[in-house]
Amino acid sequence: MKLVVVGGVAGGASAAARVRRLDAYAEIVMFERGEHVSFSNCCLPYHLSGTVASSDALVLMTPEKFKKQHNIDARTNSEVIDIKRDEKKVVVKNLLSGEVYEECYDKLVLAPGANPIMPKSIAGIDRANVFAVRNVTDIRAIKAYMDKPETQNVVVVGGGFIGVEVAENLKEAGKNVSLIEGANQIMAPFDYDMVQILHKELDDNGVELYLSSTLTAIEDGFVKAVKDGEEFTVKADAVVMAIGVAPETTLAVKAGLEIGETRGIKVNHHYQTSDPDIYAVGDAIEIFNAMTHKPGRLALAGPAQRQARAAADHMYGLHHNNKGYIGSSCIRVFGQNAASTGLNEKAAKAAGFNCDSVMVLPNDKVGLMPGAHYMVFKLVFEVPTGRILGAQAIGMGNTDKRVDVIAAMITMGATLEDLKELELCYSPVFGTAKDIVNFAATVGLNVLYGRFKQVHVDQVRSLVESGAYIVDVREENEYAAGHLNGAHNIPLSQLEERMHEIPKDVPVYLHCRSSQRSYYAVCRLQSYGYTNVTNISGSFLGISLYEYFNDKKLGRTPIMDKYNFK
Repeated sequence: MKLVVVGGVAGGASAAARVRRLDAYAEIVMFERGEHVSFSNCCLPYHLSGTVASSDALVLMTPEKFKKQHNIDARTNSEVIDIKRDEKKVVVKNLLSGEVYEECYDKLVLAPGANPIMPKSIAGIDRANVFAVRNVTDIRAIKAYMDKPETQNVVVVGGGFIGVEVAENLKEAGKNVSLIEGANQIMAPFDYDMVQILHKELDDNGVELYLSSTLTAIEDGFVKAVKDGEEFTVKADAVVMAIGVAPETTLAVKAGLEIGETRGIKVNHHYQTSDPDIYAVGDAIEIFNAMTHKPGRLALAGPAQRQARAAADHMYGLHHNNKGYIGSSCIRVFGQNAASTGLNEKAAKAAGFNCDSVMVLPNDKVGLMPGAHYMVFKLVFEVPTGRILGAQAIGMGNTDKRVDVIAAMITMGATLEDLKELELCYSPVFGTAKDIVNFAATVGLNVLYGRFKQVHVDQVRSLVESGAYIVDVREENEYAAGHLNGAHNIPLSQLEERMHEIPKDVPVYLHCRSSQRSYYAVCRLQSYGYTNVTNISGSFLGISLYEYFNDKKLGRTPIMDKYNFK
């Protein structure tokens, strides 16, 4: 068999390598229009700060290594410009010499990836100081420009993975960094209540964040943007565009292959296109969302590698169980690690799920251990089944570990009951005896079964401003360090003798630092006949994290006398 692969990196290179493992006699030719056929695109932003010291280290495999190690003919600077499906040939242009030639194939894999979106509607988008991040060549050009002494003020446009990572690394490199995002939050996989922690982290580390803002023009020394109809300017010696990517479908469209409703190349269970001899994998394709049962796109390296393996296996008659994707990802934002999987609450509701969520903030390891820190964990579940729909975790500890557990549970169709009983590793230096994920499951079950009522952090402002009766069950010294305006301090340790102070004829909302002690108080009050008590999910720490950035940026009246994040 002769295999031709269009595009390298995670998808194309993985398909070629898998075919070689299955067939020592196959002739394999891989075309890459860039100068590098295999590189770590996920590590590209980390070259800007020097975390990855040399750009050469980003290149994982050269054409010479592909030939020597795998007997794969990898040709760089070679663009496939046409597919002659009836002749089973591709037309290739050597971008260095200009030569155009044809290459025949038995099977063809398309892995052209996706292109950064560069809107022509933005005046100045073609200026020499405007960059996008796609490959090693791009990151070298950005690094060279950033290393100029006169490049001090940098605007990053887009608050997704690439934009946030570029902003962090440029700040670490000593630049004045501003981040402009069109939505009211960065990092769409996270719910609004969770992402405030990342907003605060960027702000704490000196990244100027402009949300709900649209870039309109790039000029000499500054950019123009609009928010709520009002124009403003931001100093900019350089601009990095990271507002998203569009699947590279030019070749597929030209060849008459079917395109899906999300504008990616449409593929079947085996990643075959509408031409059964042509497969497609990676960022350019439309795939199946296992949560919503709808088509979608996912620009991540892990899924691309699995797709590539499945496509290669199918060529040789090997079975593949295509379960679709659930969308698991993680990112580091300065000192905070953030991870998510499945559907966030906003997406679940938009998809028509009847769902609820819980937010817990326990320590990520036993509190006596050095480095113990709170972790904010949000678990989304279906009502009334308790089926787990998604999770998000942010903290200084191993958020990816916790979210990976939930990803596995979602894949297996698990419920809160399953998660509650899940046996996990434990040592004081790694976690707690009841791990965060088990803890979240028990809280979720209490809510699901109606054992107590809860309100979420985004509802607290209206409660405070309306004069609701709020009880803070933390100790007096904790209350003095910061509390909600108008809250009544009745510590859990004094609840028995002061219970008479809590009314029974109006709604009462309780909180502590992380919702655990207030849950104990709710249970005790309910045992004494109180039916009007509600626990505040996330409690004081969650409220502080939620409100802080918005209060600071929007100029709102704070709902607490002072913030306390300890």
